[in-house]
Amino acid sequence: MTTRLAAKDILPADRDAVLVGRVWSKAAGGPCPVLVDQGMVKDLSKVSPTVSGLFEQDVIDVVKRVRESLDVLGSVDDFLDAGGNSGKAGDLLAPCDLQAVKAAGVTFAGSMVERVIEERAKGEPERAEAIRKELAPIVGESLRGIKPGSEQAAEVKRLLQQRGLWSQYLEVGIGPDAEIFTKAQPMASVGCGADVGINPISNWNNPEPEVVLAVNSRGTIVGATLGNDVNLRDVEGRSALLLGKAKDNNAACAIGPFVRLFDGRFSLADVEQLELSLSIRGADGFVLEGESRMSAISRPPADIAGQAIGPNHQYPDGFFLFLGTMFAPVKDRKAPGQGFTHDIGDEVRISTPALGALVNRVDRCDRLPPWTFGTRALMENLAKRGLL
Repeated sequence: MTTRLAAKDILPADRDAVLVGRVWSKAAGGPCPVLVDQGMVKDLSKVSPTVSGLFEQDVIDVVKRVRESLDVLGSVDDFLDAGGNSGKAGDLLAPCDLQAVKAAGVTFAGSMVERVIEERAKGEPERAEAIRKELAPIVGESLRGIKPGSEQAAEVKRLLQQRGLWSQYLEVGIGPDAEIFTKAQPMASVGCGADVGINPISNWNNPEPEVVLAVNSRGTIVGATLGNDVNLRDVEGRSALLLGKAKDNNAACAIGPFVRLFDGRFSLADVEQLELSLSIRGADGFVLEGESRMSAISRPPADIAGQAIGPNHQYPDGFFLFLGTMFAPVKDRKAPGQGFTHDIGDEVRISTPALGALVNRVDRCDRLPPWTFGTRALMENLAKRGLL
């Protein structure tokens, strides 16, 4: 079954939001950075052939200067009307290209407890509920409102260590150093409407609805979008050293629909107050819904970005940064006490009025089209089109 979407389903409520993204244009013969202007998709390729290069400029000023002169590639609906992320004009892509795709983990108290549960369950979902009942009243209350790296956090660590309840996940959750890992390779993320992949070795997995920051090479946060950090709970639960196998798989990273740029109408302060909604609807009739409030994040987004880039680590092409999730679904699906896991065909919708909606359907990684269009292919395509 193919997800059927329209512009009204995925665009922000504010029609004047400044939106930048990427499409595969049939008319242009390849991927194009685009501006979404009142529902129309305008080609930014002549301003910059990559989104990475675009964000190195004063992008808001550039958009104001060129928006009326840009070529129109079609409407947003023209990139969706064939179903999924495809339409008569081409395909809707993730709004990043050369940027690294990074993610911060354990940035919300709720998901912090779930990571400890995974660790203690050793990847076995049937053990999770009993451990949750044991740990949540103790660890959960201890973590409420703690500032990471503070003296209070150090005292909580000492007390939990005495009780044998300390964890590597609590270390990155309330310790001074954030967990920041590579979620996907440049060019590997999928966009809104595309299928997302679950590695078939996993029997316990879930979506992770997150806000994603777009950051340029100077460390300037230029805007925000939505992301699904598809997660294999059983794989990481077996060992944290399997994080790469749990996180970086074919089509296991979805970003979109577009980056909303920071301007006079929208800023990082607004990001910090967003409320994300998650809806999962299965072909079996299963429904799960939840919300995630950015105000509950344990570290300010600017601090997380600052820990990713600086004198000790540079990103010459910029990076996209998942900010973490507070939502780890625990509603039983297969059997009592086993919590949630995906079924093939699940439709996952992550939304907030300020950023729109990221909608994807779940399938197995090995049944989805293989990732073949990487950086080399992009450079060859741009050269062929005379954009380099």
